Amino acid sequence: MPPTDPGLARIDGVAVGHAESEPPTSGVTVVRFDAPASVVVDVRGGASATFDTASLAVDATFGRRWALFIAGGSVFGLDAARGVRDAILESGGGHRVFGNPHRIAPVAGAALFDLPRSESRLPDYAVLGRAATERAVRRPFAPGARGAGAGATVGKYLGRGRAMRGGVGSGSGAVGDGLSVAVLVVVNAVGAVCDPRSGRWVAGARGPQDRIVPPTRFGGRRPAARGTTISVVVTNARLDRPGLARVAALVHTGLARAIVPYQTSTDGDVVFAASTAGPDTAPRDRWPGAAADRVGSAAGTAAVAAVLEAVCAGNRGSAGRPHPKS
Repeated sequence: MPPTDPGLARIDGVAVGHAESEPPTSGVTVVRFDAPASVVVDVRGGASATFDTASLAVDATFGRRWALFIAGGSVFGLDAARGVRDAILESGGGHRVFGNPHRIAPVAGAALFDLPRSESRLPDYAVLGRAATERAVRRPFAPGARGAGAGATVGKYLGRGRAMRGGVGSGSGAVGDGLSVAVLVVVNAVGAVCDPRSGRWVAGARGPQDRIVPPTRFGGRRPAARGTTISVVVTNARLDRPGLARVAALVHTGLARAIVPYQTSTDGDVVFAASTAGPDTAPRDRWPGAAADRVGSAAGTAAVAAVLEAVCAGNRGSAGRPHPKS
């Protein structure tokens, strides 16, 4: 399926790469920056699996990253960090600190739960992380079941066997003054996906005649479903770290309009917010926080579009077919 939105390709200095296991039941997606970008993280789900996110707090001293990764594989997927870092260093990236001759390339990431039910061999996520980084390009990508979205599902509230495909998608928008924001989302949610414009359920648990059963009941005797929606939002607007934190919060708000429920105790929902800005890219701030509000509002709308793109691409032509890992 061809991309319908430029996504992160709209932002200069950003490249996106994907790599999948063989067979393609899991994978890694990498957002790579030409130079280390200022990054803030906002973790809302109750069951997150993250790599090196403590120093991405609002008051962080060294909160810049050369790349952000999203991986399948739960905690196993966090091994992707080594492959991402090695690929950046070997391509000439990284920087020196405190006068030390060794270059470092700080990266951060998060993983989603897509582990198979069988005891089959898991992929080497360090290898996938390297491959995704090396394949990163500055152009739109086709959404759906690729990269970290290869094994993603949505609508697990009636059991994994009745879930539909998730996937990866993107969206973007202008924020004025020649500035833009873009969002990449990997959707592997416990909940269902609704198009907030029409109120129509577009993905969720399958019922009779493959109709989507709305997510009206959770819990009970059924084992807890595990899922995660992980997002990366990037802007070329110059925002301080509190401003980036506000953008991340507004992206969470946008995602909650499309994913129902969102931020459950067994989801690992995470938003990374990054700025690639230089000193000449400051938006006009008419009142305190106005620039962050503008960027965050546009990002929240783009996040909804990314979620819809991801699940619609993943399920196009597959009505009635169970996910291959069900």
